[in-house]
Amino acid sequence: MAVITYKEAVRQAMQEEMRRDETVFLMGEDVGIYGGAFGVSLGMLDEFGEERVRDTPISEAAISGAAAGAAVTGMRPIAEIMFSDFITIAMDSLVNQAAKMRYMFGGKAKVPMVLRLPGGSGTGAAAQHSQSLENWLVHVPGLKVVMATTPYDVKGLLKTAVRDDNPVVFIETKTCYNRKGEVPEGEYTIPFGVADIKRQGKDVTILATGIMVHRSLEAAELLAKEGIDVEVIDPRTLVPFDKETLVKSVIKTGKLIIVHEACKRGGFGGEVAAEVMDSEAFDYLDAPIKRVAGKNVPIPYCMELEKSAVPQIDDIVKAVREIV
Repeated sequence: MAVITYKEAVRQAMQEEMRRDETVFLMGEDVGIYGGAFGVSLGMLDEFGEERVRDTPISEAAISGAAAGAAVTGMRPIAEIMFSDFITIAMDSLVNQAAKMRYMFGGKAKVPMVLRLPGGSGTGAAAQHSQSLENWLVHVPGLKVVMATTPYDVKGLLKTAVRDDNPVVFIETKTCYNRKGEVPEGEYTIPFGVADIKRQGKDVTILATGIMVHRSLEAAELLAKEGIDVEVIDPRTLVPFDKETLVKSVIKTGKLIIVHEACKRGGFGGEVAAEVMDSEAFDYLDAPIKRVAGKNVPIPYCMELEKSAVPQIDDIVKAVREIV
């Protein structure tokens, strides 16, 4: 096992897939000479050249549309949208073309494209560069949505995404880029639709996404000192979603808290809560399901205000104490 950063794991996954399959290529704004806005693709231009590491114009519509076209004609593009906020500009080609092609052509067409989206707050990048819009994408039939939070998970899931014959939206948490973790030196992939129990517990279940997985784990350690045993689950893929693992955990603990950075209104937490209420876990609930999520406001530029707009460790601890 090697200890590397999250962004190094992303780079390794792309490099390994591009060496394995000549139809795989990378495209996006500043991914070549500059190495990407967050340094994720540094050095890849030197290895693979301009044909396979392509700097694009500043047009997310062009990036998404070209990726869909390349995918349906036999290539496997990895397209980077510099900030997930700009998926708004790419939505037509992603939602109305890429997500629909396999269905509209009766399964005869394949659309093996990956759209990488660095997302989330925590960098002082203000309202237009800090949003968490994953639930917009979860709502679209035909898209798979991945949200990995550790170097091990992000590498294994990205390799799976590249090999998938469907469009995959791959959300990378910006505040995880420099986090380190163990990653196998050999070949491995992680299947979609399999959640990971990051911490076993018996008193309350937390299902968290993105940076909230790490904050939930830190909260769980604080609560353990009070005798409260928290189980933390990372779904890793939002579509497909591993409902079975969550239901088993809720049956065991009798309590559920869903934690995500995105605004509470219309967020993924509401969908998860509905899934649990519509399952056999309902009869085992000892308390109402709680959601700890971002406030329904634009992300402020001021770092202190930014912290107040999204859940922090103390918010998670407070929610657990209330439900227990």
